[in-house]
Amino acid sequence: MKRQWYAAPYAIWMLLFTLVPLLFVGYYAFTDSSGAFSTNNILRIFQPGYLPVLLDSLRLSLYCTVLCLLIGYPTAYFLASRDFSENKMLVVLILLPMWMNFLLRTYAMMTILENNGLVNLLLEKLGLNKIQFIGTEGAVLLGMVYNFLPFMVLPVYTALKKLDARVIEAAEDLGANPIRVITRVIIPQSIPGVVSGITMVFMPAVTTFAITRLLSNGMIYLMGDMIEEFFITVNNRNAGSALSLVMLVLVLISTLLFRLANPESKGGRA
Repeated sequence: MKRQWYAAPYAIWMLLFTLVPLLFVGYYAFTDSSGAFSTNNILRIFQPGYLPVLLDSLRLSLYCTVLCLLIGYPTAYFLASRDFSENKMLVVLILLPMWMNFLLRTYAMMTILENNGLVNLLLEKLGLNKIQFIGTEGAVLLGMVYNFLPFMVLPVYTALKKLDARVIEAAEDLGANPIRVITRVIIPQSIPGVVSGITMVFMPAVTTFAITRLLSNGMIYLMGDMIEEFFITVNNRNAGSALSLVMLVLVLISTLLFRLANPESKGGRA
């Protein structure tokens, strides 16, 4: 029984800084400015002016998640393979961007993509015309992928590193070619890491606002920007809390759907 008390500091921390703020968000979401019960703030998101913003947020988050998976899975595979497994420096290079502040990484991307940035200077040296990156959906998507890619690589890398090499050798001994080994052995066994990576990328991507503000110059407006505007600019915590609560529910639903792909955290169940 005494060992259970070791978790008391963590439980107190979660109570004060997770559960209590969520209770406040729920309270403000279902009340109006006078404190009376109201569902108008929740229903606001289904109005014509708000629903397109929600759909754009979900769409860009889905694009970001798919791109991170397409880039991150091969990267994790090569890092976990026999040829690269001894080179720990490559893993450190994946972790290195995560040691830097999120805003600093976004500012760095902004300086690269701006009109006089590195990309346009390179195009100018090659005799090509400059391209307007900042203020476009592509710049926002690139910034999202750049910031959230490590969250896809690391879970997949961890899952692939745990694979029993004898299973792969057995498949090869039984005549499986490399493509069949990847599709029938490696990918099914790495599904838990893929599901974790999808969850870790999709959740922050769907509520991001700093990336859109810096890389779109206000041209791209997502749910994160709307929530920040209600809290900071409009000073309407009721509407901001309601939108935050709706996004929380959508993220939880998405997480549950992702988890259904592998309910027992075992490979081969997707």
